[in-house]
Amino acid sequence: MLDDTGTVRLHKRLPCDRARFVEAIEPYRSDVVVGSECIFCWYWLADLCAAEAITFVLGHALYMKAIHGGKAKNDRIDSHKAATLLRGGAFPMAFVYPPEMRATRDLMRRRLFFARKRAELFGHIRMTFQQYNMALPSSGQLRYQKHRAGLAEAFDDPAVRLTIEADLALADRYDTVLRELERTIEAQAQIHDPDALELLRTIPGVGKILALSLLYEIHHIGRFDSVQRFSSYARLVKSEHRSAGKRTGSGGAKIGNAHLKWAFSEAAVLFLKGNPRAQAHLKRLQRKHGKAKALSILAARLGRSVYFMLKNQGLRHESLLRLIRGGETVSPDLITRAGRPAVSPAADSFDWMPPLAPHPHIDSAPHPSPELTGPVPPADASGPEPAPLARNRTVRGYR
Repeated sequence: MLDDTGTVRLHKRLPCDRARFVEAIEPYRSDVVVGSECIFCWYWLADLCAAEAITFVLGHALYMKAIHGGKAKNDRIDSHKAATLLRGGAFPMAFVYPPEMRATRDLMRRRLFFARKRAELFGHIRMTFQQYNMALPSSGQLRYQKHRAGLAEAFDDPAVRLTIEADLALADRYDTVLRELERTIEAQAQIHDPDALELLRTIPGVGKILALSLLYEIHHIGRFDSVQRFSSYARLVKSEHRSAGKRTGSGGAKIGNAHLKWAFSEAAVLFLKGNPRAQAHLKRLQRKHGKAKALSILAARLGRSVYFMLKNQGLRHESLLRLIRGGETVSPDLITRAGRPAVSPAADSFDWMPPLAPHPHIDSAPHPSPELTGPVPPADASGPEPAPLARNRTVRGYR
């Protein structure tokens, strides 16, 4: 603990005990700020400080490592350097996720972990069939029960059959656990932010699981000052390193939210299904950038679209299309109060994208940015049409 002059007032090792911590800082609590490195065990300290009305800040672990890296490293040195950074205003802040949605977010991440473990079981079953040069009884996905019939019976060797039965037994249990978790998480989402959840599900390619992942990993879009910060947080763009006017490479690949990166990457692939025009757009990107980078660009543009959709509470098809294509002017009248077009677009212009579902929670809500859209005439207005808006909003795509 440092004062405003940098003098050490308290520097000792304490057990992870709430009462001992409050007792130690009691003489200074009227003017104290508690800082903690963002590792897995900060929840209890943040909740304790909130309950005791003590200011709490969270430090980004990777940024702190880059700032105060040294030859010697231990808890005593790290704590003093962290306090020095906090006193000097160089403490790299991280977002303190509110406890109301924090546990459900962690439950959603655990659900993803279980789903990947189940996928490993299915991969082992397919690999076993390849080892014996045998075809699977069904060509469908093994996550559906109907495609698991007869897998174990395909082998004569009792040991191999037992291996497949063990994998299937674990997969069946994972099915039960995943269904229970999804039901619980979806019920919590209807309490925490039903409007954002319904709005996310109107995006082509975003289903229940991706919508829940986006909802809980983003929390509230207002915590991002700009779409660039959101894209960086979601690992959708690279950080450039420059020196003397020359590009020396990129870095920070591990800084950001890996779960958002996964969600947008999945959404980009699913966005292409059944969308011939979107597939043609991807092919143009592939010719210029290659297949892998083209999908990354599409994922980044979907991320930008989600940012503006949540920020403005709904976008029209034209706006979503132009945000995904990038670098095109978006007219303010394309931002509406609902998650669907106010005027039906031409069939030959947007036949590649299915219509957005209506959004009842936003249809009746006032528009968050009336200065962008201008006055909305009543339904029975008989006067002349309003003059077109003089200015447009330019949205630049990721390159």
